Amino acid sequence: MKSNTFRLGLLMLAALFTAACAGSESERRSASRSNASQQKASAATSQQQQQSSAVASNGKSEADAHAGHAHGAVEAASVNDVPAFETNAASLKKLPPTLSAGGFAGKQRLAYQVASEIPQTLAQLPCYCYCDRGFGHKSLHSCFVDDHAAHCAVCVDEALLAYRLQKEEKLSPEQIRERIIKDYAPKL
Repeated sequence: MKSNTFRLGLLMLAALFTAACAGSESERRSASRSNASQQKASAATSQQQQQSSAVASNGKSEADAHAGHAHGAVEAASVNDVPAFETNAASLKKLPPTLSAGGFAGKQRLAYQVASEIPQTLAQLPCYCYCDRGFGHKSLHSCFVDDHAAHCAVCVDEALLAYRLQKEEKLSPEQIRERIIKDYAPKL
């Protein structure tokens, strides 16, 4: 029972982290995400309870059963689990515009400016806040089409790194993607 309570606590913390990363988009979207997160967390808890029962009957520990299962609205990511990114040339030519940097301040403003300058590069990069799962984003570029990135340090930092690597080190989008994956993928 304690294990299930602990897991539920982890699920709630993960849902709060996801909501904090998403920031304060419209009330409707926030309420919808909250409901979806609660439903996913509830489903994950139920699945974990079923698997724990099945594992107990197989003689394995609950820790073994817990490894690799959902932790809230976003599943635990493995080292090889790379978020979505674009590579299709036709898709890269039809990118929606990013929001104007003028509506933001500080580091966020700089990141939105960068996004408007190198949209095709950002579209070829994964975003390690895993917004592809929670919001259906197709790449790091998607984070700058609305105000998502303004509320997420991962999005901002990845975009600024990509810009520096492209402009100063003259790396290609593929090379930048390799670096983003190296720097941001979960470590074992």
